[in-house]
Amino acid sequence: MTTSPPQPPQNPYPGQPAGYGPPPQQFPQYTQPDQQQPGQYPGQYPDQQQGQQQYHGQPYQQAPQQPQQQAQFPQGQYPSQPQFGQSFPQQGAQQSFAPQGQMTCRFCGGYPAAEATVRGHQGMIILMRFLKLQGPFCRTCGIASVRDMTSKSLWQGWWGVGSSIINPITMLMNIGPMQKFKSLPEPQPGPGRPMNPGKPLFQRPAILMLLLPVALIALIVFANLNSTEAKADVGACVVNNGTSTSPDVKVVDCTSSEAEYKIVGKIDDSTDDSQCDQYNAEASYVSEHGSDKYTLCLVHVK
Repeated sequence: MTTSPPQPPQNPYPGQPAGYGPPPQQFPQYTQPDQQQPGQYPGQYPDQQQGQQQYHGQPYQQAPQQPQQQAQFPQGQYPSQPQFGQSFPQQGAQQSFAPQGQMTCRFCGGYPAAEATVRGHQGMIILMRFLKLQGPFCRTCGIASVRDMTSKSLWQGWWGVGSSIINPITMLMNIGPMQKFKSLPEPQPGPGRPMNPGKPLFQRPAILMLLLPVALIALIVFANLNSTEAKADVGACVVNNGTSTSPDVKVVDCTSSEAEYKIVGKIDDSTDDSQCDQYNAEASYVSEHGSDKYTLCLVHVK
């Protein structure tokens, strides 16, 4: 048997030296659908035909593709979007740690707690404003609320005639809630942060505002004690710093050089100076301020 020696491969790229040019797998030659080469399946490339020859001429079979399973979502919705009607958990929602049926603090969620109302007042010369803070409160938040509301009332509650009367009453109304809060035990921690009680009222600068009504009351009492009516008793001496038509009578010491008249009679709740005739008075002085009125019967100091 005679065998022929192997022949060198033919140059697939005309015009190029043998052994040069891009390999077939880098630049495959495509054929039009209507131009098929012998031994080539429809839609098959040359490199695929060589691969078939490596498998001893077995026809090329493409492995069946497994259908990809995609998650089914309603049309127009994505996984990150909630279904219609689905509620989100509210951020900051507090979950009570208290036993079932136990009243919890409205502000920090601690327990035990007591129901109460803390009040405050603001005076604005003509207008006024009533403030209130409702519970329930734990011991810590309740004491903090009373101290804060009362401290603000001490600064802001006096400015006005009506507020000067209502403000102390409002602050006294907080004594009851304060005693209720102090009777509670220390609270068990809840999901929120409790209020800061701060310093007691008597250690705060606002407590100095209590001196304002005290000073006002003292001024009124002092003015009444030193008024002419308070000192104008029989035997006292007075001086008229005004005129006969607009008198300004003041009580002075009888030994003073200012003493001008001496009181020999006093008629309360009357402005009838004719009654001074019974005292042989040489002059009279009539005072009337609202419902307060009196008449002084006078003689010259000798």
